[in-house]
Amino acid sequence: MSRRLLILGSTGSIGTQALDLVERSDELELVGLSARSDWEALVAQAQRFGVSRIALANPDAAARAGEAWTGGEVLGGPEGLVELVIGSGADLVLNALVGSAGLGPTVAALGEGIDLALANKESLVVGGELVTQLARATGAQLLPVDSEHTALHQLLAGRRPGEVQRLTITASGGPFRGRTRAELEGVTVDQALAHPTWAMGGKITIDSATLMNKGLEVMEAHHLFATPYERIDVVVHPQSIVHGLVVLADGAQLAHLGHPDMRVAISYALHDGESVDVPTRALSLSEVANLSFEPVDEAAFPCLRLAREAAMAGGTAPCVLNAANEVAVHAFLDGRLTFLGMPAVIESTLERLPAGPVRAFESLYDADREARAVAGELLESPRGISA
Repeated sequence: MSRRLLILGSTGSIGTQALDLVERSDELELVGLSARSDWEALVAQAQRFGVSRIALANPDAAARAGEAWTGGEVLGGPEGLVELVIGSGADLVLNALVGSAGLGPTVAALGEGIDLALANKESLVVGGELVTQLARATGAQLLPVDSEHTALHQLLAGRRPGEVQRLTITASGGPFRGRTRAELEGVTVDQALAHPTWAMGGKITIDSATLMNKGLEVMEAHHLFATPYERIDVVVHPQSIVHGLVVLADGAQLAHLGHPDMRVAISYALHDGESVDVPTRALSLSEVANLSFEPVDEAAFPCLRLAREAAMAGGTAPCVLNAANEVAVHAFLDGRLTFLGMPAVIESTLERLPAGPVRAFESLYDADREARAVAGELLESPRGISA
């Protein structure tokens, strides 16, 4: 029996790879697509797959798509994304949206009891316990779409409580691995976007360069696998062959290995946590020859430390961290902030906005708005930023 699939963020890297997998599968029926603002690419995808309902988060882009395309319905704005989820008839949603904009559709999907393949890590970073509680309440499955968390999900399958002692997430180290803090002073946007291993969008690539992505992934792992933060480690592994490790109670370590290829993680989530045939290159350890590991230099890359501190503080702190990071990354990409200025903006925002309680999703939306305003003020007042 085929699964009715809705893809949010279909014009991005994860979304386009997912569409290639859909084309190869007779188990997935595409019922909807969305993008942020690339309406021309989205309309082309809808025509290619015979989809009659699409949504664009940018209302202006949605209006342009509606004028140019008469083959179906176009929804617009954040509310349009939620409407697409609720009215799609999907029994599986792939949320590949970038940033905190993915939280609303995540809540909508889980609230409707729809299984969720989650590539939008910010949903768990910002929503945390509220998101996982919602999934448990409605019985919806929550499957990660990420190489590290897919690895951990497979390694943990069937393990009894108390059998697993620690989780380890690996990091490639990004384009600046091995550089000191002083050597990061003048790095450019182009240098930061030149990731040595993965091909990703701009925001995610910069998060990888600062190692903020690993901080967000630690929070994801905490919520996905109900593991205390003090039992989740991060290690730099430049070859990106080992994607995750678990330490068992007897001291044995299990590792998940494979060439870096996001199609493995995407396919695993789209097929209910099962491994199916994916056209990937087989791993030969003799060809790889060497696998190396090293600790994270948190003096040069303080974003991982900031993420851990926000995670331990709890409440609205992870939401504030995420919002400030999004503002800082976009400012860096626009040439308005230095590379080392990004963690400085984030840290100053966290200092100005101490963690508050989260009683409902509205608390998170309020914290997000306030953090963006504070981070914006810091950008306008460079003296308030000490890199």
